Amino acid sequence: MKKKNRITDDEALAYHSEPRPGKYEIVATTPMATQRDLSLAYSPGVAVPVAAIAERPETAYDYTVKGDMVAVVSNGTAILGMGNLGALASKPVMEGKAVLFKRFADVNAIDIELDTEDPDEIIQAVKLMGPTFGGINLEDIKAPECFIIEQRLKEIMDIPVFHDDQHGTAVICAAGLINALELSGKKIEDCKIVLNGAGAAGIACLELLKTMGARHDNCIMCDTKGVIYQGRTEGMNQWKSAHAAKTKARTLEDAMQGADVFLGVSAKGAVTQEMVESMADNPVIFAMANPDPEITPEEAHAVRPDAIVATGRSDYPNQVNNVLGFPYLFRGALDIHARAINDEMKIACAQALAALAREDVPDEVAMAYGRKLSFGRDYIIPTPFDPRLIHTIPPAVARAGMDTGAARRPIIDMEAYELSLKARMDPTASMLQGLHARARMAQARMIFAEGDDPRVLRAAVAYQRSGLGHAIVVGREADVREKLTAEGLADAVREIEVVNAANTRHLDTYKQFLANRLQRKGYDGKDIHRLAARDRHVFAALMLAHGHGDAMVTGVTRKSAYVLGLINHVFDARAEDGAVGVTALLHKGRVVMIADTLVHEWPEPEDLANIAVKSAGVARNLGIEPRVAFVSFSTFGYPISERAMKMHEAPEALDRMGVDFEYEGEMTVDVALNMSAMAQYPFSRLTGPANVLVVPARHSASISVKLMQEMAGATVIGPILSGVDKSIQICSTTSTVNDILNMAVIAACKVG
Repeated sequence: MKKKNRITDDEALAYHSEPRPGKYEIVATTPMATQRDLSLAYSPGVAVPVAAIAERPETAYDYTVKGDMVAVVSNGTAILGMGNLGALASKPVMEGKAVLFKRFADVNAIDIELDTEDPDEIIQAVKLMGPTFGGINLEDIKAPECFIIEQRLKEIMDIPVFHDDQHGTAVICAAGLINALELSGKKIEDCKIVLNGAGAAGIACLELLKTMGARHDNCIMCDTKGVIYQGRTEGMNQWKSAHAAKTKARTLEDAMQGADVFLGVSAKGAVTQEMVESMADNPVIFAMANPDPEITPEEAHAVRPDAIVATGRSDYPNQVNNVLGFPYLFRGALDIHARAINDEMKIACAQALAALAREDVPDEVAMAYGRKLSFGRDYIIPTPFDPRLIHTIPPAVARAGMDTGAARRPIIDMEAYELSLKARMDPTASMLQGLHARARMAQARMIFAEGDDPRVLRAAVAYQRSGLGHAIVVGREADVREKLTAEGLADAVREIEVVNAANTRHLDTYKQFLANRLQRKGYDGKDIHRLAARDRHVFAALMLAHGHGDAMVTGVTRKSAYVLGLINHVFDARAEDGAVGVTALLHKGRVVMIADTLVHEWPEPEDLANIAVKSAGVARNLGIEPRVAFVSFSTFGYPISERAMKMHEAPEALDRMGVDFEYEGEMTVDVALNMSAMAQYPFSRLTGPANVLVVPARHSASISVKLMQEMAGATVIGPILSGVDKSIQICSTTSTVNDILNMAVIAACKVG
């Protein structure tokens, strides 16, 4: 099993409070700058769509956000695994659900916490909010009230109402079971299915499987009191009674004998190895209790190597994760203006997920998870970061909705619809997920050079505790301990390695190495000692050069140019050595790389061509197929300027080199990034918007990056140092803990 991530209370609270409280904000999608804009957005212009909607209510989907807006509703009576903590305490969870909707399926969602445990009050409140939303996602409402609330709302509302704790789990469970039974050579109608956990999720799982063909007399449901059998009276309700089995089995142990399938939504340790041993050949075990399964895959496989096992955990294969379902179910339902999400739509979602897992897995997905994925016992369910989900699942859901009459506005051109869904994909999160997975596989010994900075220390601890590798901090142990204690991380001193020039046995070796490089460059013995023993940047670089670490992160406390100069005492990281700095900008689902942002002050045409080659290599290392544009204030020779001539000549240098990536130039930034503008130049060799911009000089690169960061709020990763013998990354002095951690991950992956 992979090392489980450790997240401290301080980290969790900081995540929810920085850079501002909460996890999302509302952003206007229309111009709001001039008096005319305001007149159109509000009075008097707003009167026109108001009148149109009053006359034809269905046009609300055309003129408002209703058709792309979901309410995430809870009263906090069943928060995660924490129980009834109330409506207000549930708000962080519901905000989290809202951002998952946006991240995975580009669905706008708002969390609504209702401070009542009265089902009638919740039903009335949600009903009254109906005109605002295109769908309702009920969340973390305890049973049996959740059954009552959902059923009644489905009856009285004409938009989808979906309790994800029930049906989300059921859909993913069904998807996994379709493939597990295919691998085991069994049919659902022939299988003996045992379910442990008769709450909302468990009952929904069994109901959906019965809809898909499982026979009632082959299904046994258990709760904390044992088997739910016909005639039992203790702890029963109408929802459990509907699944009461005619059986002599009274305990879970009895029920498990000869079972083909076990579904668990109960508690850690509920299933023993003896129970697993008693199951039929090729048993299917979905131990979905969180955070710890009813039985671990290791325990199950120890007694039944033929078992197919799934859990709710991300650190095991076959994770039953609701995020595979609810965003895409709602995306498909919203796009047909559905009246409901019916069983047929849920089954279509499950079948589409199952089919996707049987397809060849793209390289970028395998890269994101750090291992080769192919359909089989350890891969029966797609992974949550598979980019194909967004354009595979919603069309299946939409088709089922149209076939069953749930659609108000059927999709006519399904091919165009699928293309529009692809356009909604956000490559940035997948890219970062892939880097983190590769870093976990690499397990690099990461040297954090500036152990006197609290941000660096927090990043080092996060690197260690996230299972990314081994953190080595350069600093004085007493100082490190004091600063970590002040950050609420006193116990982390025992987890990370602290190295100081005063206590390393390698100092003489380092000094001799440095003397050999610098003694004919004006440095005497005292200079060498001062650099090796007192400058943390140089000392860290010497550690890396001698294999006492695998990669290095620095630059948080000093300007990048100054730090690069110090690193050049140990490594060859100058322009003439082929070094290049590439900065990745992540903004609104786009990744654009700018180069050179670190090394070349005023590159010549041949330098620009080499920068393009190195930048394309960085892009490919990040999982991006490069399209390079040489950008300037002129486009293909106009206006004519001596200052732009080198940008005109640089593509010609690449022509001579015979590179294997797309490139074009010189051109203005709008032509490079906007296909409409590029269409005015049909001879352009770029087949899509450029994603690597090679700029005329370092000053223009710096201006571009900082302008995007400050004005547009772009996430900046870099500059990523490429072309150096060892993996070294230099952060900016304004870096946050997360920025430093990202640079450490890039260093671990040897992206440069």
